[in-house]
Amino acid sequence: MSQRAGGFLITQIHHLGRRVFTELLRKQEIEIGPGQGRILFALWQKDGVPINDLVERTLLRKSTLSELLDNLEKAGFVRREQSEEDRRKMLIRLTERTQKLQKVYINLSVEMTKLFYNGFTDEEIDEFETFLHRILDNLLPHDSEGNLEEEAL
Repeated sequence: MSQRAGGFLITQIHHLGRRVFTELLRKQEIEIGPGQGRILFALWQKDGVPINDLVERTLLRKSTLSELLDNLEKAGFVRREQSEEDRRKMLIRLTERTQKLQKVYINLSVEMTKLFYNGFTDEEIDEFETFLHRILDNLLPHDSEGNLEEEAL
């Protein structure tokens, strides 16, 4: 069997995709990184959640997530507030400023998806994404922390 390059290609796509997406964000005067965007995207799906919920939904390590949240909070994109039901829990909430970015960010995400899949049929995309899910499922049991980390900073 010849040496396979899937992991290497995924890494190259990941890094190049991050650079392209960051440039698209910059053109819209949105100064957030893709890792931070992943957190905002998760909060746009469901706002006012504890950090552990975001760990599960973003697959970032808690330490990385905390650092990204610190930066987002300093920039005025999110705020931490104590849960009224459980005073031990801190909830992460979007600010009004961030809620206004949602439409622009999602439009840019759609644009990135079009760039990714340019020239692919719907059937090819479905098959490709099925394979990616299988690879992710193969890797998850080997993650010692129970979640994945990406160079989100």
